[in-house]
Amino acid sequence: MISKPLDQAGLVQAALSARDKAYAPYSGFRVGAALLTAGGKVYTGCNIENSSYGLTCCAERVALFKAVSEGERDFRAVAVASDGGDYCVPCGACLQVLAEFGDGILVYMCSNAGKYRVRAVADLLPDRFSLRRDSANVEVNRN
Repeated sequence: MISKPLDQAGLVQAALSARDKAYAPYSGFRVGAALLTAGGKVYTGCNIENSSYGLTCCAERVALFKAVSEGERDFRAVAVASDGGDYCVPCGACLQVLAEFGDGILVYMCSNAGKYRVRAVADLLPDRFSLRRDSANVEVNRN
């Protein structure tokens, strides 16, 4: 966990650094994430692969699970960086898990060069699953 205040560039750099710790012997595709809490703490994570691919855990969820296990529940942003040549967009599973804690969490999708694009979780996963019955995004066809 990083407890000093970080700006957007610092959050991106933390994700790039976390990527270096990835355990990706099967795909070779390393991913790092840095999750910013409302209190200014940053939790990092990296992808952790398993020979049974379904048991692999993405960097975003590792960072989020670390934060939640330490009592955090209020998140502002997450930066995600990979070895790929383009901007790193979180998978649907990671977006769904992030959405559990807020549709407004900003997602910094980073390139190898440290450039980034920013979107809110709600923009990347507009019709997410929810057990909340008061969801304003759901229309019910009553015909």
